[in-house]
Amino acid sequence: MERLKRHSIVWIFCLTGIVLAQAQPRLRNPEYWVGVHGGVSASTVKFTPAVENMTPIPDACVLGANGGLVFRYAGHKYCAFQMELNYLHRGWAEKSEVGVYQRNLHYMEVPILMNLNFGSNLCRWFLNLGPQIGYCVKDEGNSGVLVNGAGQVEYQPLDNAFDWGLLVGTGLYFQTKKAGVFQLEARFDYSFGGIYSTKVTDHFRVAGPMDLSINLAYMWRFKKYKDK
Repeated sequence: MERLKRHSIVWIFCLTGIVLAQAQPRLRNPEYWVGVHGGVSASTVKFTPAVENMTPIPDACVLGANGGLVFRYAGHKYCAFQMELNYLHRGWAEKSEVGVYQRNLHYMEVPILMNLNFGSNLCRWFLNLGPQIGYCVKDEGNSGVLVNGAGQVEYQPLDNAFDWGLLVGTGLYFQTKKAGVFQLEARFDYSFGGIYSTKVTDHFRVAGPMDLSINLAYMWRFKKYKDK
């Protein structure tokens, strides 16, 4: 039932984005943009049942970096399709009187996003929304003190390196005539795939990474058309 709810949420968001895109006026000349982006993130993992010493949330977060490549296709006036290839530092922390435990996970991620934007040609507010798929390319393992005892489930090697989830971002972008687009975005990335097995017979019902990040992006337009 839980997995069915997760799939339903993703499909609802995707279908909503498609409907909104079709309702927008088309551009005479589609726009193609490529660029790079990067920023800082605060990441943790939502465990159910909860893991001791992971509250409050700021104490359970791991600070890291993220960045990657961006491709954007705009065929409608206020709506675009955006695809990325990103590196993302994830993990979680546990703090107690005996010390700090930290787990560092490194992912490659591919978000497929609907970009909705409103405003003038110079400055626009935008909303990015869509699914993401990822893969843990490196698990650094345990770091620090095992604050909950060596037998805890969350200290074991990962069961699942593959990841999928939903990404939501919002912010402003500024478009210049010759220098391209500069973009500031805050985004939330939540995983529906568990890093540990969540079958009925397993300990965890939920073991999904989630992270909040602030990113700066620079994009430039190619394949320009002459205005008529």
